[in-house]
Amino acid sequence: MSNRLFQSVIHQIKDAIDRTVGVIDENFTVIACSDLGKIGETHEVINTGTGTNDTFVRGQYTYKAFGTAQRPEFILFVEGSDPQAAKYASILSISLSNIKFYYDEKYDRSNFIKNVILDNILPGDIYLKARELHFNSNVSRTVFLIRVNSNNDISVYDIVQNLFPDKTKDFIINISETDIALVKETKPGIESSDLENLAGSIVDTLSSEFYYTHAVVGIGTTVEGLKELARSFKEAQVALEVVKVFDTEKAVVSYDNLGIARLIYQLPTTLCESFLREVFKKGSIESLDQETLFTIQKFFENNLNVSETSRKLFVHRNTLVYRLEKIKKITGLDLREFDHAIVFKIALMVKKYLRANPVKF
Repeated sequence: MSNRLFQSVIHQIKDAIDRTVGVIDENFTVIACSDLGKIGETHEVINTGTGTNDTFVRGQYTYKAFGTAQRPEFILFVEGSDPQAAKYASILSISLSNIKFYYDEKYDRSNFIKNVILDNILPGDIYLKARELHFNSNVSRTVFLIRVNSNNDISVYDIVQNLFPDKTKDFIINISETDIALVKETKPGIESSDLENLAGSIVDTLSSEFYYTHAVVGIGTTVEGLKELARSFKEAQVALEVVKVFDTEKAVVSYDNLGIARLIYQLPTTLCESFLREVFKKGSIESLDQETLFTIQKFFENNLNVSETSRKLFVHRNTLVYRLEKIKKITGLDLREFDHAIVFKIALMVKKYLRANPVKF
């Protein structure tokens, strides 16, 4: 990565300096140069000095080592052996050294955040490392987990990074081939609807950029402090798993708005199976045909209102009553009674959850 960084800088200054300028790595190989034809060549140079403060001349080039004081990693060379070449070498070596330092700091910050959200760093080390990286710990942040199903060659990561260019506040991290985490600095007390709107804009952008891309975004809760970011990340993961089970049509799902689905997801499988045996002890849910299950769904959607449901189903009110009586006979639950309806609704969700067998976080 350093060669690309150095080449970018040298390319920008080559017109200002009417000389060949380049950088050599530890193997004495040219990794960046204003004369592209020289990249890959070997410069057999030996620095007889003792550190990065030494400028020396070999043949037709002036050389200046740079990097850490203890162990210089690179050598800058400038065409010429005159004092002007030495001045160029000193100035450019300082510039390149500082640019690499800030780049490494940024790279380390991204790695640091990745380790924090993946819970790969000890809690006691988090704030020590944050101080070392001059990282602002006392702000609100939210983790968005973007999951894509795409066969495009263009990087989804690059698109998301372009959406959030402030790399000092927002961090985009590759988690897997399908998952990208966005750790975003947010205003204290930000509304869940604002976070969902932001996630929606990400989905819309990816859909427009990649014709065949299906993107889903899970949103964790907004947290204060760095240690809580791992929790926000896990919540975003849970949100994606829960929506996969209970609402496959949603493209944006917030952990805060999962409702009872979140509770069911956290229940042990054995408890769920026991609950189903108790609810359907008078008959099995498998004995209910698709028409009956569809009727139940519409009945719930219309708040247990018989007249409204029959109108939406285009059936006579008595036909709907007959179906509800049939359900009561099979299951022992009268869906016209609120308590029975709640139990039946939860049982249907538990059944769906067990069938899906989602990943637990």
